[in-house]
Amino acid sequence: MASRTAIYGASAKMMYVIVSKLKEAGAVSPDKAVTPHEAELDLAEARWLTYLAGGTLSRIKKTRDGKYYV
Repeated sequence: MASRTAIYGASAKMMYVIVSKLKEAGAVSPDKAVTPHEAELDLAEARWLTYLAGGTLSRIKKTRDGKYYV
């Protein structure tokens, strides 16, 4: 069970970091969405982004042209 807890903790931490960086980049609506590079995400954050974004309940949304916002 400890591994599930660790995975949940890691995903929660990455969600917080990514959401913060998207907000700092001004990506708060579809028309203000940014690329991972524009949000200054590092490689690990960009990889987590594809996992965390787009779900119905996710705070992070993806546009059709591959940009992200919260």
